[in-house]
Amino acid sequence: MVHAFLIHTLRAPNAEDTGFCRVLYSCVFGSEKSPEDSRPYSTERDRLLRKEQLLAVARQAESMCRLQQQASGRFSMDLPPQSSDEPMSLHEAPHGAFRLPAGDPFQEPRTVVWLGVMSLGFALVLDAHENLLLAEGTLRLLARLLCDHLRLLTPGTSLLLRADRVEAILARFLPQGQLLFLNDQFVHSLEKELSAAWPL
Repeated sequence: MVHAFLIHTLRAPNAEDTGFCRVLYSCVFGSEKSPEDSRPYSTERDRLLRKEQLLAVARQAESMCRLQQQASGRFSMDLPPQSSDEPMSLHEAPHGAFRLPAGDPFQEPRTVVWLGVMSLGFALVLDAHENLLLAEGTLRLLARLLCDHLRLLTPGTSLLLRADRVEAILARFLPQGQLLFLNDQFVHSLEKELSAAWPL
């Protein structure tokens, strides 16, 4: 099961460490309460805990992305811009996975699959035993759909104003945090639905 999906910022690998990694959008499937906390359940405390956990994941994913780009000498920020009619290709985008031990920052061990696309990072927080190939394919599909349908990489585009569209894409391709085995024909039919719902 997927426990969280997030979109965060990526700083240029050769830039000075003056900025901070920011979580631009997150969707959490389920909740996690601290077992040693005997105080009554607090929605605000739970929200702050989730926010801290997701920021820790985003920072680590950004760090892994920067390391991979520096080691390879290829920076996703240097990729040539694509035309708006052309579907986005993510085959050469930096990507990877890492494990989070229990207690750092989640109670249970988790696996994080991440993908860097230009100045945006996408990540899925999964159960430790989840199918990583399926998770990576799902993450690539979500990133492509979000970039293509919402024009996320176009200057002046605000992700915050399009949260309802992000949620609609997640509801179709990652319903309630479940990874789906999808064939190309089914994906194509869902994409046609999205295009009809949101004409450009």
